[in-house]
Amino acid sequence: MSDLYLSHMTNWILKSPPAEWMIRTARELLIGTLKQGPIPLHVAFEMDGNRRFAKNHKIETIEGHHLGFEALARVLEICYKCGVKVVTVYAFSIENFNRPKHEVKGLMAMAKVKLEQLVQHGELLDRYGAGIRVLGERDMIPDDVLPYVDQAIEMTKHNKDAVLNICFPYTSRAEMTSAIKATVDEYTTTPRLPNAPFSQSRITQKIRSNKSKNSESPSNESSADQNDRSDVDDSMSSTTALDPESPPLQSQPVKVAKFQNPETITADVINSHTYTAECPPLDIFIRTSGVTRLSDFMLWQCHENTQIFFLKCLWPEFDLWHFIPILLEWQWRQKKLAEKESTRR
Repeated sequence: MSDLYLSHMTNWILKSPPAEWMIRTARELLIGTLKQGPIPLHVAFEMDGNRRFAKNHKIETIEGHHLGFEALARVLEICYKCGVKVVTVYAFSIENFNRPKHEVKGLMAMAKVKLEQLVQHGELLDRYGAGIRVLGERDMIPDDVLPYVDQAIEMTKHNKDAVLNICFPYTSRAEMTSAIKATVDEYTTTPRLPNAPFSQSRITQKIRSNKSKNSESPSNESSADQNDRSDVDDSMSSTTALDPESPPLQSQPVKVAKFQNPETITADVINSHTYTAECPPLDIFIRTSGVTRLSDFMLWQCHENTQIFFLKCLWPEFDLWHFIPILLEWQWRQKKLAEKESTRR
């Protein structure tokens, strides 16, 4: 009996009405219990292990990726139902472009399928008011994939209660490089002054000067012609001397453009130019498949209070039962941090 047959049998049993009711009730009770404590606002997932899961279960690789997407749908519902506001997932690394062309082409085709599936599962995101944001180097996305990206973003642009960040294509080094470049541009661009070749006071003074000239009656035709030429000369030149009888021109201070002080650049300034600038700080980082490294994902966002968890389970296996211990440990640590801060006061 193959593992695939056993997997189908297990799914059939779990999808029976009695089993579904029991599982749904147990989930609701557990989530309701977890919501009594503090809830993280931002959780990141490095989804790893789809191909290994397919290999271990002797199924096609594409089937493993499909099961991985089903796991993502489960995780999103769990997180949003618990009260998590932002979920960030690592979908595609820029480093993957260094793989063989046929593999990159297959990964891009898979990206189109997954984005299309997100559109098809739009009711899940609408239910919790979650909007999709695609973070990364947009100019590196192939032209045939961009319409699927834009469709997914457009479909959920009205959702404002929660966020699903899809990092594609992305690396933390590229994000930090982009943020630093934007900061440099902000601090080295000269502020533009109003483009006014003739100030209002200069125009007013010129009108007064011309009026004083016109009030004098011309003695003869030659003097009139002379005045006409003078008027033409005055209108042609922006540096014509003012009439000495006109009121004095009030001098105005010249505005000098000033650059921002680079000493004012802080981590918050650079953070304002990152892809996740509008998101709350990262509370929990989770990576599956037993690999204990970040792999150039969310390096800037991980701070001193970010809890990092490396799980041995493969991504398609990840479910509520794996998330509960993580959330309980995070809540316990938050309680300890609160107690430590209270003792300092």
